Amino acid sequence: MDKLKKVLSGQDAEDRSGLSEVVEASSLSWGTRVKGFIACFAFGILCSLLGTLLLWVPKKGLTLFAVFYTFGNIASIGSTIFLMGPLKQLKRMFEPTRLIATILVLLCFALTLCSAFWWHNKGLALIFCILQSLSLTWYSLSFIPFARDAVKKCFAVCLA
Repeated sequence: MDKLKKVLSGQDAEDRSGLSEVVEASSLSWGTRVKGFIACFAFGILCSLLGTLLLWVPKKGLTLFAVFYTFGNIASIGSTIFLMGPLKQLKRMFEPTRLIATILVLLCFALTLCSAFWWHNKGLALIFCILQSLSLTWYSLSFIPFARDAVKKCFAVCLA
């Protein structure tokens, strides 16, 4: 458990610079981090489920779905900030192995909200929600060693 704490908080292989010591001196305890992660992740799931229920509301349902679904996904991704810390989370998001996936996820978030609020195009909002799910899946697979390669091979076999 201590090894997991060190890896997730970034203490495992990092050198101790003055800035990192200041950041860690003001950080939350491990128990508080886990509670924050669970609360934020549960809020994200709740928002996504609420968005799914609001899908059936007449006239504004699809817009409400797009907004709640997007905010739910943002909260779910943001929940890992409690475990790793904001700087380490940002560094990991923009590592070369997941840079394209991160950009796609953020672009889908923005385009979903734009289609719901500014363009008022429900069809586009639904398409961007679907793309959001696919890009989040691809992004999540980037954290599992060899998972994306396995998915690529699986699709190659299925489509051949």
